Amino acid sequence: MFFFVYLCKRILESEVMELTILLCFAAYTGLLFLVMWLTGRRGATGNEAFFRAGRRSPWPVVAYGMIGASLSGVTFMSVPGGVLGGQWTYMPLVLGYVLGYAVIALVLLPLYYRLGLTSIYSYLGDRFGAASERTGSLFFIISRLLGSALRMYLVVFVLYEFVFRAWGVPFWVPAVVFIAIILLYTFRGGIKTVVWTDMLQTTFLLLAAVATVVVLLSELGIGWGELMHQASDRGYTRMFETDPSAPKYYWKQIVSGMFITITMTGLDQDMMQKNLTCRTLRDAQKNVMTSSLLFIVVNILFLSLGAALLVYAEQTGFALPVNEAGEVVADKIFPSVAFSLSGFTAVCFVLGMVAAGYSSADGTLTALTTTFCYNFLDFKSPGGSDTKRTRTRRLVHVGFALLYLLVIVAFRPFHRQSLIDTLFDVAGFTYGPLLGLYAFGLFTHRRARDRWVPAIAIASPVICYLLRVFAPIWFGYHFGFELLLINGMITFLLLLLASVNNKPRL
Repeated sequence: MFFFVYLCKRILESEVMELTILLCFAAYTGLLFLVMWLTGRRGATGNEAFFRAGRRSPWPVVAYGMIGASLSGVTFMSVPGGVLGGQWTYMPLVLGYVLGYAVIALVLLPLYYRLGLTSIYSYLGDRFGAASERTGSLFFIISRLLGSALRMYLVVFVLYEFVFRAWGVPFWVPAVVFIAIILLYTFRGGIKTVVWTDMLQTTFLLLAAVATVVVLLSELGIGWGELMHQASDRGYTRMFETDPSAPKYYWKQIVSGMFITITMTGLDQDMMQKNLTCRTLRDAQKNVMTSSLLFIVVNILFLSLGAALLVYAEQTGFALPVNEAGEVVADKIFPSVAFSLSGFTAVCFVLGMVAAGYSSADGTLTALTTTFCYNFLDFKSPGGSDTKRTRTRRLVHVGFALLYLLVIVAFRPFHRQSLIDTLFDVAGFTYGPLLGLYAFGLFTHRRARDRWVPAIAIASPVICYLLRVFAPIWFGYHFGFELLLINGMITFLLLLLASVNNKPRL
């Protein structure tokens, strides 16, 4: 009660900008709860709605919403900010995404629909055994919990820096508020609600980027073509790194992008659970391929925004944000410029960030609950009391929300630079074993010894970590995102050594 009174007092004393930010946050949150109420009025209810949305989601809605789910707060801020040090060398990675989406549409989705899966890791149980299923599920839980919490952290970080810090409010307070809201609006509807809220979140993410670019062009008094010309002259639009030993060598980026998409989308319960709510396999395939093409356009937009921010800073003398060591903090470039331009761009940025924060966490929280319930608590088995399962599912949902909060708060002292490379590092180590497991299951007829799979899944990332540390010393080579592929290959080879030539169950 004391804190509530204190918060109300600070709101009444707030400057106009701070109050505007809070009102935008409240309005957007209210809009999400309206969507939750509307989606809950008809169709599937209970566990069927939470896990599968009745398998009746319109594919255009899922395709459009996947843009927001894929972007998150990291793309929203780190991709524009990353132009400062990396130019447009992120783009070959995006081109690789299209190849990865094609593999998902033509190889993975037909498998998932043929088996009628709710949790995609049930495939590993059918193919190899219970230890493999739980190993794959656990690696997803660790990877998604860390990755999505860091994305959410970035949103909380910005709101804290620009609003709550001035009030003397601890960092954990906005984190608790965000997690509580996400927990509330996903608690009942689960994936059924997330499919529709993702569409709303995508819209606000894109509007924020477009509005900021338009205002920047107006401030500079130039058009789009002139902006790209100036950005090119400054080297900001350089797309292809041609040094084979560099971490962002373009062929490594393209190949890595393909496998990042296969693993972080095709082998990711969060992303696939939305696709599996489509009515038919054909609808899901149309959704995936449409998303891949839209993703190219959207990333060009965010890279262009990054170039516009830097051109604006150079021409106006705007001081880029720095840390205590005097280094430019890439993740703060976009918010710093947006808040300095006008109240309009500040509002657009806040709405985009709030949308990014929600889209980073709502689907993930639902997917983590689904994975744990199906692959550890065996919800996929027929029978059992639906009332008891609902109670269990809700407890699991709350438990993961608390873990989410713990990761966000614990990461605060370690945030130094752009998070996007950190996230891909996490993915490289945790999704690699999943890539190896699925590749072995799909492309061989051999059967891995199930009891050895957990040890193999741990050994592969350890070997990759040692390669990353010592490769520059031993070979003069720096591993980039392709470490994910190496991790998967090591897992595959170890599984091959620990396999027998028996017919699989599937």
